[in-house]
Amino acid sequence: MTGRKGRQPTGWGARLLARLSRGMRSVAGQVFAFQAVVVLLLIGAASVALLVQARFDSQRDARHRSLAAAEAFAHAPGLPEALRAPNPTAELQPLAEAARLASGIDFIAVMDTSGVRYTDSRPELIGRRATGDLSRAVAGQSFTESFEGAPSDAVRAVVPVRDASGAVVGLVGTGIEVENVSDVVEDQLPLLVGAAACALLLGTGSAALVSRRLRRQTHGLGAAEMSRMSEHHEAVLHAVREGVLIIGADGRLVLANDEARRLLDLPADAERRHVSELGLDARTTELLVSGRVATDEVHRAGDRLLAVNVRPTEPYAGRPTGSVMTLRDTTELASLSGRAEVARGRLQLLYDAGVRIGTTLDVVRTAEELSEVAVPRFADFVTVELLEPVLRGDEPVRAGGAYTEMRRAAMSGVRAGQPLQPVGDLIRFAVSTAPMSAALNAGHAVLAADLNAAMGWRAQDPAGTRVALDYGLHSLISVPLQARGVVLGMANFWRAADTPEAFDEEDLSFAEELGARAAVSIDNARRYTREHATAVALQRSLLPRVLPDQTAVDVAFRYLPAKAGVGGDWFDVIPLPGARVALVVGDVVGHGVHAAATMGRLRTAVHNFSTLDLPPDELLGHLDELIHRIDQNESGPGPAGDGSDAAGSGGAADGSGPGGTELLDEPAAVTGATCLYAVYDPVSGRCLMASAGHPGPALVHPDGRVEFPEMPAGLPLGVGGMPFEATELRLPEGTRLALFTDGLVEDRDRDFDTGLVLLAETLARPGRSPDQACADVLAALLFPTPSDDIALLIADTRRLEPDRIAEWEVPGEPSAVSRVRNAGSAQLTAWGLEDIAFPAELILSELVTNAIRYGSAPVRVRLLRDRSLVCEVSDGSSTSPHLRYAATTDEGGRGLFLVAQYAERWGTRYTERGKVIWAELPLTGGAEPPAAAPLDLDALEDLAW
Repeated sequence: MTGRKGRQPTGWGARLLARLSRGMRSVAGQVFAFQAVVVLLLIGAASVALLVQARFDSQRDARHRSLAAAEAFAHAPGLPEALRAPNPTAELQPLAEAARLASGIDFIAVMDTSGVRYTDSRPELIGRRATGDLSRAVAGQSFTESFEGAPSDAVRAVVPVRDASGAVVGLVGTGIEVENVSDVVEDQLPLLVGAAACALLLGTGSAALVSRRLRRQTHGLGAAEMSRMSEHHEAVLHAVREGVLIIGADGRLVLANDEARRLLDLPADAERRHVSELGLDARTTELLVSGRVATDEVHRAGDRLLAVNVRPTEPYAGRPTGSVMTLRDTTELASLSGRAEVARGRLQLLYDAGVRIGTTLDVVRTAEELSEVAVPRFADFVTVELLEPVLRGDEPVRAGGAYTEMRRAAMSGVRAGQPLQPVGDLIRFAVSTAPMSAALNAGHAVLAADLNAAMGWRAQDPAGTRVALDYGLHSLISVPLQARGVVLGMANFWRAADTPEAFDEEDLSFAEELGARAAVSIDNARRYTREHATAVALQRSLLPRVLPDQTAVDVAFRYLPAKAGVGGDWFDVIPLPGARVALVVGDVVGHGVHAAATMGRLRTAVHNFSTLDLPPDELLGHLDELIHRIDQNESGPGPAGDGSDAAGSGGAADGSGPGGTELLDEPAAVTGATCLYAVYDPVSGRCLMASAGHPGPALVHPDGRVEFPEMPAGLPLGVGGMPFEATELRLPEGTRLALFTDGLVEDRDRDFDTGLVLLAETLARPGRSPDQACADVLAALLFPTPSDDIALLIADTRRLEPDRIAEWEVPGEPSAVSRVRNAGSAQLTAWGLEDIAFPAELILSELVTNAIRYGSAPVRVRLLRDRSLVCEVSDGSSTSPHLRYAATTDEGGRGLFLVAQYAERWGTRYTERGKVIWAELPLTGGAEPPAAAPLDLDALEDLAW
């Protein structure tokens, strides 16, 4: 061990530490340290055991002495009488002190039965109560204990004092303090230390002798160094795949491993023989004898070429140096390096093909990716032809036993100009011996290494092939693109003058592997194209194509299916009685045909529930209950009811049937659908809306201010458990409502809040119709490749002019019916609707008469002149009339029948404080039902419903 700048450490302490450090690295030093530690542990354990035993014996002796002294003093004559004396302390203190000195204990205390001291070796404690539990002594039992507490820790004994009758009249406590017990043990320490020192000297001395002997035999090497030396020796001899020769200074072979013996064909007794006697090549022998340094020199050994390295060995213990030779076989390296490079390139190309082919679900683009990935690393030109049904997404059908024509879908090449037919042309296979036809018929790739000799290919199109040969095309591989055993198309790999080497058999297998991978991607794209087209067609058929006629709002809409698959977004505009309109937007989670079908079911259910004229929150509640019931019915067991695995019955494990069609045995649940339902009344400007997990609308005020009103979101449809809440808004005329699905504002690259800000900025631009606003919103927010459907519904609210509304309060008396009828007739005349005055008066008479007779106050009548004449009669009762056929003997019951005959539509809707019975009449009058005789409208007031 050296200090800084290579100087030896000075001082005996430093030299000792350095020597110990060197010694601990060797096996001998580690053995010595181990034996020394063992000796120390044994001596320590023995010393501790002796100390513990001595302490235990001392405490046991202290207990016996204390108990004996207490027993002797407690049974002393006259002690019970002294305890009853007026001053027990004066009589007993001298006796107790004399007994303590005589017995050699530390204290004797005489106490009464409560523990109060009469005597003690410390006078200041007399009169104080002794600490500790004395109950056993009071009960007449003697005991000893190790006491911890005031005034000091001690080993004490407590003995009861009995009178002549045997009753306990006092207690005697004696003891020896713990520190005095420890003193006895400490007296034995010198003997123990001396014995331990002698044992330590004997143990370390013997360990030192053993260590010295071991150090001499191991040359001071450590355990790790010895293990590593052994491992290296075994590896050099047997495991290393490189030949190793160790040559001594005298030119004799010291060591040769297994690989060197194999490469040089050495005899079994080669060790200790001179290198000139080993039968090596003369050049190799000269190199070993000379002892010069060599690096990667190529030497012959029979039919092998060996790369040789020679290095001198380090001198050891003054001995002369030798040399080490390493050998490796390079015979196959040259040929393998070229083949390995080609194989590496092929693997890299296959990897790139797996990454680049199939990035989209477009059939043509997938074919283009196949052609692009193979040029120029594998072929100079690549053409891809596909069957016509594949381009449309249909399942290809083999007609007539052979494929005779395909459509060229993609082509790539190293140069722009080329002699092959362009993309879009129909490629025909007329000659069966041509490579294309042969590959299709055989079902595997076909190689035409020399196109000049491919007579079938030349016969197919003599003029075109002559041009191709003059251009330089000289080699071709035709690969049928097959997936699931079905031919989808053909890929042709061409080599021209740019690559003089022709295709070979290894290229043939590689091209087939490349085509197989591409075929899977093309088939996936084809199946997606078919499903996407089916879902789009279904979605379009289920969405409204034209909006119904109504005057409450001016509406425009946009719907865009997602590129990744049609989803379940939908919208609707539903006219309601009383010139009102319902605006609906919804979203079904998921994509594909099932999502589109689910959307259609939801839209139909909303239409059906809207005919009941329910408030938005109640309508969503009924819709939620319906969907929950549908989910329960559809999630039950199938027809077999045994829960068997579909894969085990021959079906596809991925849930698809033959040809990739979806299996409809287990329809997915509807849970996850959202809906926003809003009802706008143009008479009052009142808008009621409720949401089932759907984003709320954007509200554009007439002044251009945009806000998103807060409203309870609610749970998605089908979840159940919580009621929906409605929000009421009062909208001025000209207010714009924008209802949308989350696909418009949210995507992978944009969060929901950012999309709302952008939507608000776009809607705030003034002076645009709803249709223009829809176009601007999509232009500003549409993603390049939307991952979700987009449904947008923009409605500008209108108000019904006051001169188109007529209202009357009706007193609760039958005579008021004629006054209301006359007032209604006058209003119709003012509106120029004399043609429908008669049916309108009849309907008013019947509805008002029924409200007065069977309803409750207040009764109101309202006439609305919209696209039709709306007659509304409201009252405070919640009972609803029912249409029926009256018998010939009935005195009434024909009023509602007459209303149904004259009105275009009629119905009942419930309000918070009653109901409204309404009827609609066309403004043009129309044909009246035939009547046997003119009706007396006043007499109709007496008809019952």
